[in-house]
Amino acid sequence: MTHLRNTDVRVVAVQLYFLPVNTRVPLKFGHETLTSVTCARARITVIDQLGNTAQGWGETPLSVQWVWPGKLPYQPRHHALKQFCIELARAWASFDATGHAMEVGHDFQQQMLPHLTRTFNARLAIGDDMPYLAALLCCSPFDIALHDAYANAAAKPVYQTYTPEFMTRDLASFLTGETAFAQKWPNDFLVHPPPTKLPAWHLVGGLDPLEPTDLIGDEPDDGYPVLLPLWIRTDGLKCLKVKLRGNDPDWDYDRLLRVGNIAIQQQADWLSTDFNCTVSNVQYVNNILDRLRDHHPRIYAMILYVEQPFPYDLQAHRIDVHSVSARKPLFMDESAHDWHSVKLGRSLGWTGVALKTCKTQTGALLSLCYAKANGMTLMVQDLTNPMLAQIPHVLLAAHAGTIMGVETNAMQFYPDASALHARVHPGLYHRAGGCVDLSTIGPTGFGYRIDEIAQPLPSPAFTSTGPHQAT
Repeated sequence: MTHLRNTDVRVVAVQLYFLPVNTRVPLKFGHETLTSVTCARARITVIDQLGNTAQGWGETPLSVQWVWPGKLPYQPRHHALKQFCIELARAWASFDATGHAMEVGHDFQQQMLPHLTRTFNARLAIGDDMPYLAALLCCSPFDIALHDAYANAAAKPVYQTYTPEFMTRDLASFLTGETAFAQKWPNDFLVHPPPTKLPAWHLVGGLDPLEPTDLIGDEPDDGYPVLLPLWIRTDGLKCLKVKLRGNDPDWDYDRLLRVGNIAIQQQADWLSTDFNCTVSNVQYVNNILDRLRDHHPRIYAMILYVEQPFPYDLQAHRIDVHSVSARKPLFMDESAHDWHSVKLGRSLGWTGVALKTCKTQTGALLSLCYAKANGMTLMVQDLTNPMLAQIPHVLLAAHAGTIMGVETNAMQFYPDASALHARVHPGLYHRAGGCVDLSTIGPTGFGYRIDEIAQPLPSPAFTSTGPHQAT
C-alpha cells in the first residue's frame, strides 16, 4: 500500500454552475458558427490527511461546435454537454480516491470517464454519440478545480506541486510502457522561472472583416475594434492566427494573402493557419503553402506553424502528414486528446502539439511531458477562454515553453464577460504591447484571487457534499 503524504487530498464536496455568455461578433468553427457559449464552472472542496480543507475552482467554455462537430442541431448537443457535466459532478462527488491532484485526476479519467461516456451515449437518443473529446471537455472544469484545490491546501502555486516532494507516482506510472519516464516528474519538463509576459496571438476568424469593404452594417459599435488593422494597432499585436475553410482552396489562399499583407503593413511578425479538421488530403495544404512560397515568399516565411488541417480522429484517419511538416511545423490540436494520441500523431509526421486546458489540466501536462521528451514543439491554444478559464490557460503557456506565446481571444469575442476579472487582472484580459501580463496572479493555486473578483453566481446546477464529510 502506498504511504499517504500529509498533502494528499480527497474530494469532499462538488458544485457546478452554468454561466451563459453571448459573443459580440460571431466566431466560425469549420462548418458552424458560434454566437453564444455556456461556461461550466466547478468548485471542488478537498480535505488533506491533517484534516485541513480547501476549495478550488475550474472553468471551461462548453464550445459545442469545436468539440462536437456534426449534422445535429446545436441545442441537442448543447443540452447533452450540460447533462453530462451534471453526471460528472455527481461522479466526482462520490469518487473515493486519495493523492496528489494529478494522481486523483488521472485515476478518474482512467477508471470513471470512459465508462461514464459509454453509458451516457447508450442513453442518448439524439441520433449521434457524444465524442470522447467532448467528454474530456466536460471533465476539465472539475479536474482544473481539483488541481487548484490541492495547491490551495498545500499553500503553493499549482506549478510548484508537480515534484516528488508532493507526488508519489512518477511519470512512468501515468505514461504506461514509457520506461524512460521512470523517476521523471512533470516539473522536469516545465519552464523555470516562467515568464510574466507572453506574446498574444489574435484570432482572425473566418467571418471577421479585414477592411472597410468587408463591413456589412451590423457590426457592433461598443468601443472595441472591428477591423483587423485597428486591432493590431490598439493591442500592439505581432501574432495573427488565421481561420481557414479547408474546403475552398482559392478562398483560403486569398484569405492568407489579405491577412498577410495587412500584417506586413501594420508591422505584425507572425501568422499561423487553422483549418479546423476540414481537410482530407495533404495536397490541399501543400498546394496552398507552395503557392505562397513561390509567389509571396515573405508571407510564406511569416507562417510559424500550421494547425490541425486533418480530421481529429487519428485512429480512423491515419493520414501520413510528413509532406506537410516538411514545409512547416504541423501542430495537433483537436486530435491531441491525450498522450497516446500525441504518440500516434508523431508516428504519422506531426511535429508539434497545441495544448489546451479544456482537455483537463492532468491530460495537458502528460501530453506536454511526452511531447517535450520526444522533441515535439508546443503551443497553447485558446478555446476563447473568458473569466476564470483564462488563468489556467495562460499559466499553462507560461510553464510549457511554447513556440511563441499564447493564443488568447476572449477579449475579441466577449470582453464584457470578464469585466470583473479584468479589474483584478487587467493584463490578462486586455492585451498591451502585443502581450498578456501574468504578474497579478496570486500566490496559491491558480492564483485567481476569486474573493476580489466577487462575481455573482447563479444557483448551482448541481451541489453535493459527497459520501466523505469534512470534519
